[in-house]
Amino acid sequence: MENTKNIFKGVGISIILTMILLLIFSIVLAYTDVGENTITPVIIIITAISILFGSSISTRHIKKNGMLNGGLIGGIYLLLLYTISSLLNWKFGLNLQSIIMIVIGSIFGILGGIIGVNIK
Repeated sequence: MENTKNIFKGVGISIILTMILLLIFSIVLAYTDVGENTITPVIIIITAISILFGSSISTRHIKKNGMLNGGLIGGIYLLLLYTISSLLNWKFGLNLQSIIMIVIGSIFGILGGIIGVNIK
């Protein structure tokens, strides 16, 4: 039960951090000359950082199975992201960008889990 609580805490932290970083990025886009061609890579980077941060914070209290728990945090985060995206956009589909995001999100969730269980 405690493990499940920590996993959803990690997903929540990741989502909140993503929203904050996306808000900052949207302000930068609106008020600077940053090109729109930077949107996709920045979104992938923001997602990776958010999952890494959320999974490392939530797994530091677990102290075991960091890879599994971090991967679950990344997987649940991405599942929520793609479920919401598909509900908001009827033409939603998996493409190369989506696959890259899933792979990077899973890798960074696992890395965050490893970091979290090894933080003292």
